Amino acid sequence: MYHGTVLERLLQFAAERQLIRPGDRVAVAVSGGADSVALLRLLLEARGELGIVLFVAHFNHKIRGPEADEDEAFVRALAEKHDLPFHAASADTPQFAREHHLGLETAARQLRHQFFRDLIRQNKTDRVATAHTLDDQAETVLLRLMRGAGTKGLAGIYPEIKVEGGSIVRPLLGIRRAELRGWLESLRQTWREDATNADVSFTRNRVRHKLLPLIESEFGSAPLERLAETAEIARAEEEYWEAQLQPLVGELGSGEYCLSVRALLRQPLAIRRRLVRAAAQKLNVTLDFQHVEQVLALAQSGERKTISLPNGLRASADKETLRLEIEQTEAKVQPFSYRLSVPGEIEIAELNCRIRFRLIKGSEAVASCDPRQLLSPELQGGELIIRNWRAGDRFWPLHSKSDKKIKELLKPECVPAALRALWPVAEHQGEILWVRGLPISRKFCLRDEQSAVVVEELPFAADERRSTLIFND
Repeated sequence: MYHGTVLERLLQFAAERQLIRPGDRVAVAVSGGADSVALLRLLLEARGELGIVLFVAHFNHKIRGPEADEDEAFVRALAEKHDLPFHAASADTPQFAREHHLGLETAARQLRHQFFRDLIRQNKTDRVATAHTLDDQAETVLLRLMRGAGTKGLAGIYPEIKVEGGSIVRPLLGIRRAELRGWLESLRQTWREDATNADVSFTRNRVRHKLLPLIESEFGSAPLERLAETAEIARAEEEYWEAQLQPLVGELGSGEYCLSVRALLRQPLAIRRRLVRAAAQKLNVTLDFQHVEQVLALAQSGERKTISLPNGLRASADKETLRLEIEQTEAKVQPFSYRLSVPGEIEIAELNCRIRFRLIKGSEAVASCDPRQLLSPELQGGELIIRNWRAGDRFWPLHSKSDKKIKELLKPECVPAALRALWPVAEHQGEILWVRGLPISRKFCLRDEQSAVVVEELPFAADERRSTLIFND
């Protein structure tokens, strides 16, 4: 039975974006808050029409003490009431944040999303559905607009994030938070309130409780819907421009961190800006608008000159070449270390990337991968430590005559000093088997062409970069 237009709009939104398909096993991420409880109840109503199997997933961040445990108990009881399988996990988020030098919100998001990915990787579900709403989308676009985001930032929260084996989907992005609460009240369905969501010391909460109500009181709800539409437009623009940019990167680049001035200046201004940002991103530096303009002005000047940019980035130019590089200074390094099961994937906030060890099967699949990044399938089921290299570390790359100190392998002409300090390696039972940019270990190399573990380094998904977001359903 349909309840007003809320369910109809969820179904339409999901169908238009193909977020959920018949036969999918969908784990609903339920925190206990109103939005996630509403998502669960809506998908319960729609599961027959959608042809899906439902589960409930809950992650306890261990931040709010007994209240967090009560949230977990509430969600567990809700799953039992509707005869749904229940998957739960927990972690000491404050300790994780301290160990990895992260903000509490960023640490919580990383742990929560790793839990979602694990559910998919372990073949327990095909999709994880989270309860981000139109209000969340409007808040995100406003926050990024105020911080000076370009169209990539204005793309906001993506309806779907593809991960290995499935995806994380947000089918409520077209529905207002107040509508969901009203629908729950009509069902006499209770939910849990998280006190931290009312703490206006957090930027997002100030936007949620002060700025958005002011906008609605003065201009009505239409501006919030326009903000969500802006995100839709920006996402399509980004997809188009990224496709256009790929061939140009190869055409313009005379090196990993270099751009041909002549080729760069032949391009329209929009592409020039994107190429400069892309070159800086290779060095894990995000440039704002003013800094991109400074770099372009440098390239146009025709002078031999150098300028300093944020996070140790330096731009130098002459008539032929624009070069971006990290200044050769001794930076304070915050060591990182993460545990990873094989196959598996981990976010490295310090590097703004994800590192994945993926199992592939079949001779054709193995042959299609870079042989320098293929490891023995015997690693399956084992545990790795992903960390930055340390003084004294030694590594024996495939096809080399002997092992060497990693310090020698990462010589200055190959890797800038500031990047060397955080260069990632993978360790198994005390031995290093992978170093970024080098062939894999001689000891752990592939010997069976029917299956392999392939190492992949991926960027964060567009709406998963480090931020100061408050926990959302």
